[in-house]
Amino acid sequence: MVCVNPQNPAEPCPLCSGMGVIKYDVPVEDRRFGKLFRCPNYPVEADTERQERLRRLSNLEAFDDKQFENFEVNPNYPPPERDSLMRAFDAARTFAIQPEGWLLLEGGYGCGKTHLAAAVGHHRLKQGDFVLFVTTPDLLDYLRQAYDPRAESTFDETFDRVRNATMLILDDLGVENPSPWAQEKLFQLLNHRYSHKRPTIITTNVNINDLDARLRSRLLDTQIVHHARISAPDYRTFRSNEDRLLANLSNYADMTFANFDANTRLTSAESQHLQRLQQACMSYAANPHGWFVLTGDDADGKTQHGNGKTHLAAAIAFKRRDAGDTVIFATAADMMDYLRESYSATSISNRFERRFQMLRDVKLLVVDDLATRQASEWAREKIFQILDYRYVRRLPTVITLKNMGEIESRLTSRLLDERCCVMFKVVAPTYAIRMKRNAK
Repeated sequence: MVCVNPQNPAEPCPLCSGMGVIKYDVPVEDRRFGKLFRCPNYPVEADTERQERLRRLSNLEAFDDKQFENFEVNPNYPPPERDSLMRAFDAARTFAIQPEGWLLLEGGYGCGKTHLAAAVGHHRLKQGDFVLFVTTPDLLDYLRQAYDPRAESTFDETFDRVRNATMLILDDLGVENPSPWAQEKLFQLLNHRYSHKRPTIITTNVNINDLDARLRSRLLDTQIVHHARISAPDYRTFRSNEDRLLANLSNYADMTFANFDANTRLTSAESQHLQRLQQACMSYAANPHGWFVLTGDDADGKTQHGNGKTHLAAAIAFKRRDAGDTVIFATAADMMDYLRESYSATSISNRFERRFQMLRDVKLLVVDDLATRQASEWAREKIFQILDYRYVRRLPTVITLKNMGEIESRLTSRLLDERCCVMFKVVAPTYAIRMKRNAK
């Protein structure tokens, strides 16, 4: 006995006689006719034995960590790639709640297809469904092995189990060896589920047009199939490339507001100037908007090196990173090298666009030692495109430069625009000069 009377747990359930399932007394034409349904007094969560059995049969144990709750969309992806992931996430979550028809998840390696498919499977398992998760190559091997006389189940039994699963998740369609036998079995399987509208999730990283024509026609049926295409990159490759640029800030770990020295071996005027400047930087770090520029021009227009510009810029970056913002801190030269690398013959075709958009859209961009007049035409154009994009949108951007004479005119006009940009001249001796002064 598994189902009990909710009024008296010592007695079997009066609806199902303790069996846990019931039949409805309905006419033949009713879709419920002849089928067994879970007894309302026997909720899914109470059937722990069945839950564990279904979990073992599902092949989802290896994907226990793939849940909706821990699916992350990298905020540094360009907007179109972020949006494609969010649309796929919403489609998968909707399908998990109400699995009708098919869900096709298309995209490159590591973009999140399998995570979303497994998350749907876990959700349906909790509802008591028989879910089967299998990669296409494994499925074909599974079917081939069923021909062995020593197999636990015959081929027909095995094939029926797969094609009649409450939900089938077929991962990596298109990577299998497209032999005539494989094509025929896949078509038979999917055509059966298509004809009976059985909930099915398919993930693929191949172009739909490259699949068997019979499968392609069914996958393109918008009456049955909801198609979600993910354009995001492989998160592993993207993260490693992204981390390298984001890691630049760690090289300036000793440059914070707490250890900025605005007093040692300075005149009273110099100390007051640096203290006011530090306060301005801290105010910007607390609520960044638009551009914040630190220039080394002194009162006579001469360039001052090593007087604290980079230290203060790094301090702003650390403050915003600690507040949860994504921050890129890089010299203009490093930024251009980062973009040039994406033209490598071994690069993925759209890597440049991803890197370029990441620089444009990052929450806080800190460009240290900006100079464009001596840069190549290509570098000048890319720097201008990145900064002009952020200028128009008033995106938080910190810039340090030695003097305005090293900046081309079209950027100078933006740096001098007080509606977007606040500029401070750092008028102070370099730290090396300060240390040569007699201690006071």
